[in-house]
Amino acid sequence: MSKALLAEKPAHEVRTALRRFRAGGGLRLRMGPYVARIGSPLPEVADAVMELYRHHEVVEDSGFVDFDVAVRRPRSLRALWRPQVVFELDGEEPFNPLPGDQGFPLLEWGLNWCVYGHCHQYLTLHAAVLERGGRALLLPAPSGSGKSTLCAALAFRGWRLLSDELALIDPVAGELLPLPRPVSLKNASIDVIRRFAPEVRFGSMVKETAKGVVAHFAPAESAVQASDKRAAPGWVVFPRYAAGAPARLQRLERARAFVQLVENAFNYDVHGSAGFDLLGSVVDRSDCYTFEYSSLDEAIVAFERLAGSPHG
Repeated sequence: MSKALLAEKPAHEVRTALRRFRAGGGLRLRMGPYVARIGSPLPEVADAVMELYRHHEVVEDSGFVDFDVAVRRPRSLRALWRPQVVFELDGEEPFNPLPGDQGFPLLEWGLNWCVYGHCHQYLTLHAAVLERGGRALLLPAPSGSGKSTLCAALAFRGWRLLSDELALIDPVAGELLPLPRPVSLKNASIDVIRRFAPEVRFGSMVKETAKGVVAHFAPAESAVQASDKRAAPGWVVFPRYAAGAPARLQRLERARAFVQLVENAFNYDVHGSAGFDLLGSVVDRSDCYTFEYSSLDEAIVAFERLAGSPHG
């Protein structure tokens, strides 16, 4: 049975579905193992969704959805002279309003929160994930480490993107699940990737967010089409950008890698002893490293060597 992709839908139909989220409408999109029903009356959010989710499947039926979300203007007099946006989940507003031009970043941040805050059937890490040869590369790191920039560069050089932000680990099989969604870059990283991959198509840049300037680009169509193809743990690499530093991979003891993975886990405590065993299994099945870099070209060479080595 063929899948209907968002890019195949007429723009006026998509806008109408998004606007009518209060009347049983909304746009149902498949995102890896989840289905989200999205609503928004805001034209700029509709434009961003159509551009950045263009390769995603539109779920035509009106059955169960994992997340029922919307981005809209708040219902307040203040919004008349100072436009704002709010994120809504199941009719509730879990966050404070943001400035009015931040609708799409708020949607993405809200969807991230839905996954790591509510979906505990998987162990969730703050990590980018890519795949090569059936093996998953985990890049766990806090914001500002260069994780997303490195992830974007690898995705433009033949690595399959599973996620730039959230690693989902199946507690039964110990495999990494794809969750390909728009890749978020911030500040100087935007121009770095523009120079590295001139073919990139960014959506509109949003300035003065809590994270600075933010821009997104769509995941490759091939990555979205492979959303049902899991990957086995292969490498755990903790990246750190350092201006002027040569690219350097260094072996990391598995015990230290385990501790650092726990520090980057959102719901490790929810899984209890099963979470301990699961992360231990991921580390045991992976080659573990730290990685310092400043040049993306050097980083690509280092990771190509890593992927080509039979033992990592």
